[in-house]
Amino acid sequence: MAGYTHHKEDIIRRLRRIEGQVRGVQRMVDEDAYCIDVLTQVSAVNAALQSCALALLDEHLSSCFTEAVAQGGDEAKEKVSEASKAIARLIRT
Repeated sequence: MAGYTHHKEDIIRRLRRIEGQVRGVQRMVDEDAYCIDVLTQVSAVNAALQSCALALLDEHLSSCFTEAVAQGGDEAKEKVSEASKAIARLIRT
């Protein structure tokens, strides 16, 4: 079971909103909108994606990660490594 299962509808709602934002940016480019206005909307999309990613990471850390660490062993080490890599990917973007 995924860590975000209890908040799946919220995550889907966020992603649909982001999808709409991306379509709006595409429409702006299609309609030759002013560059800065397009960049402002791209920035908003990036912020929304980061927010969604942080929500997913929080869910992962409070469920999957916590359970694995409580059990200990190789599973715990794997989850720590996995979380560390995920955080590193988020920081790079």
